[in-house]
Amino acid sequence: MKYLIFAIIIIAAVFRFYGLNWDQGFHLHPDERMITMVAEKISLSDLNPHFFSYGSFPLYLLKGAGALAGIFNPEFSRYTSLNLVGRVLSALFDMGTLALLYLLAKKLFKKKVALLASFFYATAVLPIQLSHFYAVDTLLTFFIIATLYFLIQYLQKLNSFFLILTAFSLGLALATKISALLFAVPIMLSLVFTTKPWTLNQIKKLAVGGSLLAVSTLTIFFIFEPFAFLDFPNFWQQTLAQQQMTRSAFTFPYTLQYVGKIPYFYELKNIFLWGIGPILATLAFIGVIFVTSALFIKRDSHVASLLGMTSLRAQRSNLFIPLSFFWFYFLVVGSFAIGFMRYMLPLYPLLCLFAAIFLMNALSFIKSRFQKFQPLLLTVYYLLLASLLIWPLAFISIYSQPNTRTTTTNWINNNIPAGSVIATEHWDDGLPLGTQANYQVLALPMYDPDTPLKWQQINTILSQTQYIIIASNRLYTPLQKLTDCKKLPPGKCYQQTTEYYKHLFSGQNVTKGVRFSKVAEFTSYPRLELGPPAGGWNLELRDEVADESFTVYDHPKVMIFKKGLW
Repeated sequence: MKYLIFAIIIIAAVFRFYGLNWDQGFHLHPDERMITMVAEKISLSDLNPHFFSYGSFPLYLLKGAGALAGIFNPEFSRYTSLNLVGRVLSALFDMGTLALLYLLAKKLFKKKVALLASFFYATAVLPIQLSHFYAVDTLLTFFIIATLYFLIQYLQKLNSFFLILTAFSLGLALATKISALLFAVPIMLSLVFTTKPWTLNQIKKLAVGGSLLAVSTLTIFFIFEPFAFLDFPNFWQQTLAQQQMTRSAFTFPYTLQYVGKIPYFYELKNIFLWGIGPILATLAFIGVIFVTSALFIKRDSHVASLLGMTSLRAQRSNLFIPLSFFWFYFLVVGSFAIGFMRYMLPLYPLLCLFAAIFLMNALSFIKSRFQKFQPLLLTVYYLLLASLLIWPLAFISIYSQPNTRTTTTNWINNNIPAGSVIATEHWDDGLPLGTQANYQVLALPMYDPDTPLKWQQINTILSQTQYIIIASNRLYTPLQKLTDCKKLPPGKCYQQTTEYYKHLFSGQNVTKGVRFSKVAEFTSYPRLELGPPAGGWNLELRDEVADESFTVYDHPKVMIFKKGLW
């Protein structure tokens, strides 16, 4: 059993490092692209990134790692390949999260729970995907889990060394993304909850510990994001813009997809269907309820004994720390007007932990009451674990082939004559990649309000263009949902745009006398093939209904339409 953790680490590493150059050098992740450009410009003469949508620590880290890697290959310190350095860092940090999860679970529970939780996280799809992007989410999750781990160590041993480590992790989390401030509330609740008995001496210790934690955290934050203080007006302005986005899905064009989002259900749906898959998600959701209820059921009660919660009740104080963070973070972030899947990444290690706790308790319960069925139980258990590999194996298949936008580019270069007029949609990556200069490319302003001026401009473009290229569902999916003009704000109703897309996709006239027909479509769905293509077992996950951010970067659906074919 002692070697199982190494096998799990190898599985996790294969999933996270496989296909890191998934966009063939074209920088197709917009957030990563921005981070890379900002990091490249940072110099010793000007350390101010002038960019605070994310924290400064990931920028400085990427700059330093790129400079180090540049010793071996200068391209790694430049925009060309600096993002690949970032992706390696992202994967390493996610591997670090797995290691911390193992240590955390091992400290609170048996080694079997730790191994199971680690295996669950190793096979979770969203962490695997985000390890392929350098967009700070894996770094943030690592520092949050580190903060949880060191906080538990401190509350168990009351050693100031672990309090300093807690502050160090929390300070770096803040310097990675300011939203880590949400963690302050669960930390204070944990400190108060675990302070017993309530004597004057204990209260003094709590006050001293809380003050030391706050001062140390702010110090670390200042060291790694100094311009949050030195360039405060710019920092505050950009931070407020990000906060505004969480309150209104109408803030930016790319957040229109979240108009009408059902709080919490939207997040749970994407976790269940895509983030970790139905099997693990079912275990995780039951596990959350199971572990949470353990805090409210008396240790010596019949229910606690029946459900195998006795050992959980013994860990009541320690369980309160991850549970309080889980619920507070989920309730706050789940209430946001927007719901990017990556926002929930800090909860994925805890979901895996709770799933492991529930499964081990369930197995223990069944073993103690149905001993004669143990061989069957073990068979089902191992089949269950093996089935969890289906989701990640299907998902990483998208990295075994060129990105759909790369494939589209090759098709355009081979099938559309140079000099042709091509229409693309604004606010999306332009196609073809790297060879747009060979064509006359016009941008369709589909996000603009449905006014006569907009459609006059679009109709002019459609009369000139020979091809329409839709690089993803970034525009047509959300805009076709915004048709109830009585309920929508002025300028955010897209009835005419919806009609345009319906006519385009069905081959009807998109404007008077102008019709386009689809001549090419490029997809790359998560897919698992066992056996020959004909007669074998094939699984294809059509994930167009997933959160846009799950598909739009590394496997978008691309369509090309040509004028005059019907």
